Amino acid sequence: MNKISNFVEIKKTNKIWAIGSIHSNLNSFSSIKKYILNNFNADDILIFLGNIIGLGDDSKETLNSVLDLRFNLMSKFKLKPESIIFLRGAQEEMFSKLLQLQLAPNPSEIVNWMFEHGVNKTIISYGFSEDEVRNITTSGAIKISKWTSSLNKALYNNSGHTQYFLNLKHAAYSHTKKILFVNRGVDITRPLSAQNDCFWWGFQNFSKIQEPYNTFLRIVRGYESKHSNQLENSKNNVVCTLFKQPLTNKNILCGIFTENGDILDLFENN
Repeated sequence: MNKISNFVEIKKTNKIWAIGSIHSNLNSFSSIKKYILNNFNADDILIFLGNIIGLGDDSKETLNSVLDLRFNLMSKFKLKPESIIFLRGAQEEMFSKLLQLQLAPNPSEIVNWMFEHGVNKTIISYGFSEDEVRNITTSGAIKISKWTSSLNKALYNNSGHTQYFLNLKHAAYSHTKKILFVNRGVDITRPLSAQNDCFWWGFQNFSKIQEPYNTFLRIVRGYESKHSNQLENSKNNVVCTLFKQPLTNKNILCGIFTENGDILDLFENN
């Protein structure tokens, strides 16, 4: 597997497992985790499509469970680290920005916006309160810097969490360049090398794509903001969406794909 910048090229494999947005739904992920542990093979690839954290009450615990799955699969099959891929979602992007809040020109506005979009649940899971953070944002750069240092330390004190945020990728694709994995969308007017943050913020009318994007016959994404997808309707000719609105929904959608873009299976937690 070759890594180029923020993209991952997936080596030759029979099956690529993709996990849609989890959003801290720890109980739902537990059944997905059990299924993967019982059915994953040594030459398979596993991709988390972003938004492991956020919105739910168990961000820290869910990330712990995800990293535990990674450890167990790597130990069981003697996998190389690149066999399990983590993509950046909007929740990870916002939380990463929060870790550098002292650099923001308008920290109070940014924090309020992030909290409206579910980041508040993540900071609570790491032991901080919403009021504490809101008060800090109006206390000047020095106090904000001290607080972000505390938040970074909280990550560091949880094994693997800092490394998780440092190693997130923007997208992954098969070596055949027939299937592309993203969190939310891609700007089909630009090549992959010229993309911006639409990977996690989306691209207008992406859901309606009916033609291949460059050589990619299938684009698999882990989040969609508007449609209330049912599992059987989560794909069209090109886009396969592994997420079901509304945000209060606890189900996690997953899929198994070939390196040429064929769908082998679509499933969700029990």
